[in-house]
Amino acid sequence: QVQLVESGGGLVQAGGSLRLSCAASGLTFSSYAMGWFRQAPGKEREFVAAISWSGGNTAYADSVKGRFTISRDNAKNTVYLQMISLKPEDTAVYYCAADLRKYRTYVNRRPADFGSWGQGTQVTVSS
Repeated sequence: QVQLVESGGGLVQAGGSLRLSCAASGLTFSSYAMGWFRQAPGKEREFVAAISWSGGNTAYADSVKGRFTISRDNAKNTVYLQMISLKPEDTAVYYCAADLRKYRTYVNRRPADFGSWGQGTQVTVSS
């Protein structure tokens, strides 16, 4: 079965940086778009960033644009989220997810369009 395992979360001061990784197995990784979502306590899960199966297309939430960068290494079956200039409002559990469909030509932002999810990694940004 599909397994997505996130790592790289932690506690960081405002203005700091973290890089999240998501290692995938059980699927043809290079065929699927991948996404990062986050969920803060008491809030709904929200879209952060996504990258197409080829890596040629990316999308970002307005709140992270210019600070976060999504990338992928299809040889390593891994997707990354580089986060800089972190803010306390970035505090959340971050989840990676794999698209429901292969070779989708556009990048989705809705959680319902992603079929496999990791267990999440906590990111805490202190002020």
